[in-house]
Amino acid sequence: MHVVETTHPVTRVDAWAVNSVHCQAHYRIVAEAEPDLLCRVLNLFALQFLTPSQVTANRVDDLLHLDIVMDGLSWHRAQVIAEKIRNLISVYSLQVWEVDAVAPADVVAAAR
Repeated sequence: MHVVETTHPVTRVDAWAVNSVHCQAHYRIVAEAEPDLLCRVLNLFALQFLTPSQVTANRVDDLLHLDIVMDGLSWHRAQVIAEKIRNLISVYSLQVWEVDAVAPADVVAAAR
C-alpha cells in the first residue's frame, strides 16, 4: 500500500465573488433542541469544505442556541449559507452579521 500525501487549501475559493473582500461572519441560531441539529447545521459548512473558527452550543429547555463564527467568506456567500440554515425545519430564527459590525441585539439595545 502506498501513502499519498494531499494538501487542501485552507478555504475553498469563492467562485461567486472572487474579487470580493472576505469577512468574518457570525451566525446566531435559535432552534428546536433536536439530537441531529448541530450536525445538520455544521454539515452545511462541511459540504463546502469550510471549518468554522468558533462554535458554541447551549441548550435551554427545548431550545438550542448556536453561535458560529466563520472566517474567509464573502458577504454574499455568508448570506447564502444563512438561507440554507434558515431552511432547516427546526430552525426558529437566524441572525448573521459581520463580526466587525455591531451585533443585531446590540443595535436594539442602543436604540432604547
